Amino acid sequence: MTRVIPFSQALRERTWSGHGDSEGAGFMSDLMTGKGTREDYIALVAQHFFIYEALEAAAQRMATDPVAAPFISPQLTRLPAIRLDLAFLLGEDWQQRIAPLPTTRRYVDRLNTVAASWPGGFVAHHYTRYLGDLSGGQVIRSLMQRQFGFETNGVGFYLFDQIARPKQFKETYREQLDAVDWSAEERERVIDEVLIAYRFNTELFEDLSRAKAAA
Repeated sequence: MTRVIPFSQALRERTWSGHGDSEGAGFMSDLMTGKGTREDYIALVAQHFFIYEALEAAAQRMATDPVAAPFISPQLTRLPAIRLDLAFLLGEDWQQRIAPLPTTRRYVDRLNTVAASWPGGFVAHHYTRYLGDLSGGQVIRSLMQRQFGFETNGVGFYLFDQIARPKQFKETYREQLDAVDWSAEERERVIDEVLIAYRFNTELFEDLSRAKAAA
């Protein structure tokens, strides 16, 4: 008898290498090991603004979709926190001082088309970003606080103050993934889209490294 692997498990196992590539990108590893600067961190936050602006606009468009809606929660919304972080880090004129890098523009284009029109694609990008924020993002927050003397200002993006039990929240999220009645073909498409999202993250770190070298 063939054992049926839950979709959330298959998704995690089959995209793990892409996740590892993203985490291991040079820019991010430097930032995590104390070789990066405060300016490097600010550059990353700036790119997050454009990504989450697109992702959370897609969430508004998907709010009534029966597949996507269960995953959408105001507890996860990051854009207000990013705005406050950038105002703290760059000043009130922060929006005039930032611009999307080439990978960010392509990432946003993907979110504006795929995530805003295909429920499975939306879930793929939603899963990649928010579950990562709830997991590794907490390590990043602690390290940035230690390295740059932040308290909560500047790292609000990583503070999920409305989620008391992140582990339980993630378990519920994975149960929701398993509850969706996707066809085998649709599951493959979602897995492929998660891999695309991880690739965008890796290429963004490469863009950030190039921008730093050119500065």
